[in-house]
Amino acid sequence: MIVLDRWLAFADRLSRYAIWIGGAMVLASALLVSVDVLLRKLLVISLGGADELSGYAFAVGTTWALAFTLLRRANVRVDALYVRLPPALCAVLDIVALAAIGLFVGLLTWQAWAVLDTSLAFQARATTPLATPLWIPQSLWLAGLALFVFTLAPLLLRALFALLGGDLATVRRLAGARSIEEDAADEAAHTAAIKTDSSKIG
Repeated sequence: MIVLDRWLAFADRLSRYAIWIGGAMVLASALLVSVDVLLRKLLVISLGGADELSGYAFAVGTTWALAFTLLRRANVRVDALYVRLPPALCAVLDIVALAAIGLFVGLLTWQAWAVLDTSLAFQARATTPLATPLWIPQSLWLAGLALFVFTLAPLLLRALFALLGGDLATVRRLAGARSIEEDAADEAAHTAAIKTDSSKIG
């Protein structure tokens, strides 16, 4: 358990860095596209490649946010029936859900590696004016998927051991669907932090 908890803590730190970097890439691409649109409108010139680079940034930024989303249980879940089920059954379904998404993303990561390997072997480039070497965005995209798998593995094991030990509260904390009360508490804490920062600045 200690090893898994340390693994999760390390994965959490990595996911925080990844989401900041991924968000910065998406923001930079939005600014690039905005500048390109303004230049086209005002000066009838184009930077070129803004749409291509923004596409890469969106794909990479999305995968780099997956691990953080998983750890914060921020993914969308349909819980109309879930909230009415017994806690033990909910815990089992949480484990099944983690295993299912792990299988899916594991296969996706394997195929992403195969695509990257092919691009490296043939030195593939994008059929665009930038002629971007495809291994660059593909390797960054693969890194985000790999981080998700790296994060999911200890999370699934930790939740499974908690289930086997009858610790349903831990299973819910690690893998359960977020409740309205949890969302409200997080919003209240965020609002309080903003007010505290504002008072310090003032």
